Amino acid sequence: MPLSFKDVAEILKIIDASDCEEVSLDIEGTRLVVRRGGRASSGQGPQPLPSETATEPQPGSPKTVGKTEPRIDKGHNIVRAPMVGTAYRRSAPGEEPFVEVGSRVEKGAPLCLIEVMKLFTTIEAPVAGAIAAIHMEDATLVEFDQILFAIKPD
Repeated sequence: MPLSFKDVAEILKIIDASDCEEVSLDIEGTRLVVRRGGRASSGQGPQPLPSETATEPQPGSPKTVGKTEPRIDKGHNIVRAPMVGTAYRRSAPGEEPFVEVGSRVEKGAPLCLIEVMKLFTTIEAPVAGAIAAIHMEDATLVEFDQILFAIKPD
């Protein structure tokens, strides 16, 4: 059975909590290599990890989202990020966002995309209803289990 995105997210959480610089896994024909900070193609050493306390994004880097948990009204379904990555509210630059606050969605309708290493995953509505709140901005870095949307079910 290949690795799921949840499996990869859990592996990344474990690696992030450790002091290791590089991990390589081979599981049933799937190879996962994780390097802390990445390596530049020019042969430079590992880059420092971005500071979690930074409030201003560096030029050319994705915006970061604060760690404050948003308030969710009782009865609303929340949609959380299943992985760490860059979240996009639209399918392509210049396109309309998938949803806006107040938009009516069916179960399985696309809400956003999350990109991890050039692989895009569509995040879908778990229930039919109306978008009550959007807790992310377009092209922002999201963390595993971060709240992205609140949906008021029908």
